[in-house]
Amino acid sequence: QVQLVESGGGSVQAGGSLKLSCVASRSDYSAYFMAWFRQAPGKEREGVASIRTGGGRTYYADSVKGRFTISQDNAKTTLYLQMNSLKPEDTAMYYCAASSLRGVLASPLDGTRYNYWGQGTQATVSS
Repeated sequence: QVQLVESGGGSVQAGGSLKLSCVASRSDYSAYFMAWFRQAPGKEREGVASIRTGGGRTYYADSVKGRFTISQDNAKTTLYLQMNSLKPEDTAMYYCAASSLRGVLASPLDGTRYNYWGQGTQATVSS
């Protein structure tokens, strides 16, 4: 099985920044999309950002557009989420996800298209 391991979470003041990272346990698998999801207490899981592996096409939830940036390194070994201008409502457990599925019609921000998930990393934003 492919393990996805997130890091970079922590506690910051509103307006601050965090950069999350996600590394796969093996590099020889095909991930057509990778994404970040989050879930805050009392709220549903939300697709935050997604990237088409190798293509550079990115997708963002309206709530984070202009503040968050998803990217990969050139070797596609690590997924990043740069989070700027953080707000208390960004407080959540953030999960890395990858999809090796073909012919998926769901949105890149729809969790049903992803078949690999990380354990999560907590980001807390205080006012």
